[in-house]
Amino acid sequence: MRFLKILGLLLLALAISGGGYFAYRLYKPKAALPAGIIGSNGRIEANETDLAVKFAGRLTEVTVQEGDMVQAGAIVAKIDTADLNAALRAAEANVRQTEKAQAEADAQIAQRKSELTLADQELDRALALIAKGNVSQQRVDQARNQRRTAAAALDAARSRQDAAKEAIAAARAEAERLRVQIADGTLKAPVTGRVLYRLAEPGEVLAAGGKVVTLLDLSNVYMTLFLPTQEAGALAMGAEGRIVLDALPGRAIPATVSFVSARAQFTPRQVETQRERDRMMYRIKIRVPETLVQQYIEYVKTGLTGMGYVKLAPQAAWPEWLQSDLTKPQ
Repeated sequence: MRFLKILGLLLLALAISGGGYFAYRLYKPKAALPAGIIGSNGRIEANETDLAVKFAGRLTEVTVQEGDMVQAGAIVAKIDTADLNAALRAAEANVRQTEKAQAEADAQIAQRKSELTLADQELDRALALIAKGNVSQQRVDQARNQRRTAAAALDAARSRQDAAKEAIAAARAEAERLRVQIADGTLKAPVTGRVLYRLAEPGEVLAAGGKVVTLLDLSNVYMTLFLPTQEAGALAMGAEGRIVLDALPGRAIPATVSFVSARAQFTPRQVETQRERDRMMYRIKIRVPETLVQQYIEYVKTGLTGMGYVKLAPQAAWPEWLQSDLTKPQ
């Protein structure tokens, strides 16, 4: 019995010492920041881009899985466009038909011009002869009527030619619209990024605007911080920053202030701060250089938590623990 009591006391002592060590690791004070530098907790974020279908249709193929890296312009999914292809063939046939109608109108204009030239000549001869008294006035009136008829026929032919040109333009526009719609049936990645969600599967019929995948735009990776009014007011756009992730505590990542909110808000619940909870805070973004993101793109993950630091005073010097191989000039 005495042995069990001693064993229990030992286990209790170990639990207390282990809990104390854990609390120390979790809440141990951080190294003091130099004047002109402030820090706040945050998490890594990136812009999300939803790829959606432009028109309703059946999804025939999805070429990516969640977690895949895709390059800008890569094919992500395809929609069945068989009916559109058939409509395009009909539209192209209509273009050819209207082009033939224009050719006929062009030939008619040439014919009507010849008839008008002949009518002008006949009228000129009739006027010359009546001046000499060799023909009657009736002959002159007939020549004038023939000339008016030929001119009207030419005007009608020109109208048909204009209508044929308009029909060709409309037919070509319809064919081009169908080509664009067919091209829209192939969804391509607008940015280089990672597939966050695969939202639809082949065989599903999607409505216009139906989402297929969600991409993380890794060309714009940043950490969101919240700073009080006084510090946010002293912060300059483009100011230097540092990011220290909980997953990489000993490797500072360079960053730059890319956004300062124009409006204050109440302190979000996820923000840990020693200041009063009722203070107004400003949302800040510090962006990681795109060249650095591309260099380590396979390791970039959103949602990682850590601390972000920014310079309020340009002359402030970063402490040694906020320097790393990544912050040194390349």
